[in-house]
Formats: sequence, C-alpha cells, structure tokens
Amino acid sequence: MSHKKQAVKKIKSLCYLTLGGSVAYQCIYFKKDFVGYYDKVLQPASQLINPEWAHKIGVAAIKFGLFPPEDFEDPNILETKFLDHYLSNPIGIAAGFDKHGDAVIGLRNIGFSIIEIGSVTPEAQPGNSKPRVFRLPEDKAVINRYGFNSEGHDQVHKKLHNIDKTALNKGLLGINLGKNKLSENAIGDYVQGIKKFGNIADYFVINISSPNTPGLRSLQNKDELKLLLTELNKTRNEMSHSKNVPLLLKLAPDLTLDDMKDIVSVITKRESRVDGLIISNTTVDRSSLLNKEFSSEVGGLSGKPLTNKSTEMIKQMYKLTKGQIPIVGVGGVFSGKDAYEKILAGASAIQIYTALIYHGPPIVTKIKTELAELLEKNGYKNVNDAVGKGLK
Repeated sequence: MSHKKQAVKKIKSLCYLTLGGSVAYQCIYFKKDFVGYYDKVLQPASQLINPEWAHKIGVAAIKFGLFPPEDFEDPNILETKFLDHYLSNPIGIAAGFDKHGDAVIGLRNIGFSIIEIGSVTPEAQPGNSKPRVFRLPEDKAVINRYGFNSEGHDQVHKKLHNIDKTALNKGLLGINLGKNKLSENAIGDYVQGIKKFGNIADYFVINISSPNTPGLRSLQNKDELKLLLTELNKTRNEMSHSKNVPLLLKLAPDLTLDDMKDIVSVITKRESRVDGLIISNTTVDRSSLLNKEFSSEVGGLSGKPLTNKSTEMIKQMYKLTKGQIPIVGVGGVFSGKDAYEKILAGASAIQIYTALIYHGPPIVTKIKTELAELLEKNGYKNVNDAVGKGLK
C-alpha cells in the first residue's frame, strides 16, 4: 500500500473516531445532565431553526420520547382540585402546542398534569399562509398567526381514541374546539366538536378568542355568546357520553371591563353557563415590545409581554364571578413566581406555552419546584388554599 493511501486511511479512521467520540460524549452529556445539555446545546440550536419547523421537531421529539421523562415527584403541596379531579400539580400545556393530538402521553411524561390539544376544527384546513410564526427573543415572546391549522375532527379523534387513558396517570385531556375559517355556521362547528369528542374529552374549551380567524372574537359579544353557549349546553346535556364533560371558555386579554361584565352576565346563567374560564389567549397589543423587526407582524402575541395583562384579567374575572367559576391562568408564565401570582389572583390551574418554546421540557420542573417553595414559604397547604388570596 502506498504512503498516500495509508495516510488517507489514517485520516478517515481519525475522522470516524472523532465523530464517534463526539456522538458518545453528546449521549453521555444528554443522559447525565439533560437540563444543562438542553440549556447549552439543544435550546441554542433550536433557535437557529425556522420557528414553525422547530415547533414541529419539538412535538415529534416529545411524541417519540426523545426527551427523558421527568425525574421529579410532585410534592403534596402542589396537589390541586380542578374540575372535580385531583391533580398532582396544577401545570398544563396550553392549546396551540400539540394542535393535532400527536404527543399527549409524551407531554404527560415530561410533567404536565393537564394536556390541552387543538384548536381542532371540523374539517381539515391548512391555516394561514407562511411565514406565520415569529420569535421575539428580546421580549421572550412569540407572534403567531397560524389560523387554526388543523387535521380536522376525524383524524384527531382517531389518534385520541387509540390512546390508553391509564397512561395519562390521572392527568386531564382537554379538547380545544375552533371553527373553520370559511364556515358560515360557527355555532354548528362547535356543536360538531361536542358531539365528536364527548367520549374522549375530560373537558372542552370553546375558543372564540383567537385573533387569527376573521370574525371569531365577535362571538365574545354578549348576544352572540349567549346564543352559542345556550346551544352548546343543550347539545352536551342531550348526549349521554358528553353530559358531564365540563365546558370552558377561552377569552381574549384585550377585553374591556364592560366586555367582561357582559360575559359574566351570560356565563352565570343556567342555560348558558360555563364550568371554567381560560384567561387568556394571545393579545393584539404591541405597546410594550422591544423587538422592532417583527413587532408589526399581524397575529397573536404570547410570552412575557402578556404576563401582567393576563394576571390582571384573572383578578377582574375572579372578582366578577365571586370566585365561583374555576380559572385557568395562562400568559407569560416562565417561573414559579409567575404561576404563583396567577394563583393568588384567582387561577386554580396554570398553562404554559411560550416558556416551553424558549426553555424546553426542563421548564416544567423548574416552575413546579419554585411554585412549591413559594407555597410552603407563605404557609399554604396546597394550591387550592392559595387561590384568590392575593385579593384579600
């Protein structure tokens, strides 16, 4: 063999050895210190990828169990009673992350006790044109205008029907319902959702607050809301398999106090009642943004700029409903302190989304650990014990 061929062979062997060693090191690092590995390697890498592709990869990674299951046992102080279910912690994943019901069990395994999928529309639809997701890292925020991209009722139902509910380990599965963009019968779209998923859902969410479907937010108006909720209650109560499934209403954070009072006048009536509120959806407000590149993009803003806005709305709705309607607090929760403040404002459970985009699965344990410490420090026995206490 010539000296040249020997040299090439040695160089190839060295390259293979280096590559193999690098892969082995990454695997060891990943297994030994997943939190550190995610923070130093995966998270920076994910921010270099197109936001929508990064989202899809994240859902797939959770679906196939590529992230290790949470190595954290929920302390008793995090126990919460929500919708007549006892949960080991109050932290859920908001709708919009797992839109099509692909990663339900995986999301439970990384620590969420409430998994909400959707929004799901009756017919499959592609949503708005791309690009439709924008990161605003200076603001710890995201703007999206997905527009209810959905695989449709039939396809999502097929996936969820095959899930072994015991694998949820007492976690709740919520189905967030939306309307098709071109539908001329919004009420009919939501009615279809109640009928389709009544045998699967632990609760329904009526999403009439996304800013990305034309005319959707008008359903929050008093008269239209009354018609919608009256029909949905009637449908639910007529069907044996959905009769006891709670109805939750998801609201926009851009409502005025008068708007909120009108909504309360509807949702507290027997025929148009709801069993819970989700506060809040994304905002169209851009007043506090630092980012100048994407701040003018049309769509719903989520993340840190929404933290105080949603917390203040929780306070208002908790007062207006006299604490009689359970509230899920969502919007800008990045820490245990953020979650704690929403609970003190009146939230019985918490959802996150944008924090998961920026910090990955380790954020779930971080929030729960910090929340438990704050509850204990301030003398509360559990989450329910602290609900609304910031108002007194």
